[in-house]
Amino acid sequence: MDLGLKGKRALVLSSSRGLGRGIAEALAAEGADVLLTARTAERLDEAVAAINARGQGRAYAFAGPLKDNVEAIHAAAQEHLGGVDILIANTGGPPAGTALTVQPEAWTPQFEAMVTPVFRLAGLVLPGMRQSGFGRIVVVASSGVEQPIPNLVMSNALRASIAGWAKTLSAEVAADGVTVNMILPGRIETDRTGELDTANAKAQGKSREEIAEAARAAIPAKRYGKVQEFADVACFLASERASYVTGSMIRVDGGAVRSI
Repeated sequence: MDLGLKGKRALVLSSSRGLGRGIAEALAAEGADVLLTARTAERLDEAVAAINARGQGRAYAFAGPLKDNVEAIHAAAQEHLGGVDILIANTGGPPAGTALTVQPEAWTPQFEAMVTPVFRLAGLVLPGMRQSGFGRIVVVASSGVEQPIPNLVMSNALRASIAGWAKTLSAEVAADGVTVNMILPGRIETDRTGELDTANAKAQGKSREEIAEAARAAIPAKRYGKVQEFADVACFLASERASYVTGSMIRVDGGAVRSI
């Protein structure tokens, strides 16, 4: 299937590793040009070099903290890509913690780091999308939006706030050819998942492997997902083929969320 992504211009946030990098690689493999972002340059430059070595879509890099560089990232997208057709709104996750232990003063910095930049960047790229009659905003969230995950109260709450915004926005721009969707990963094999397993192991007085074994046993698919499996779904949502899919939350979780 031709996804119609050749020549499209994609801004992929937090993409030096894990899910963000996987999505950037998948988009570039379909012929899209991509701007990758991350806090630091070393791993980011390696990801860009790897994509460019494959010779499909071109990759570019912007290094710097997302919350402090929204306008600069948008300017870099204009410079390198000439505009943005696809925004992959992927942000790093907040620290683990329970509702009883997270201190009140911790909420605002995390909101400003992982929520506000998404709203601001969308505001910057939407005029061009609406004018051209094509745009894709794909928010990478978490299955915790639908089924809150223990010990991840900040992620559960803050990503849910993005869900309300995304659903509202999707109805406002649908007639302009712009879609807004969320993709909800369950346990995908990434560094972040390993970090969370380690945090849960410490909290429960167990080994990391015990935590991972229990997690796999609770997933109907009986395994963690692969980054490529997740990236393929994101790539479809960003494509021309998904033009009638908007305002949706798509799970990629091996069946872990038990609600319908």
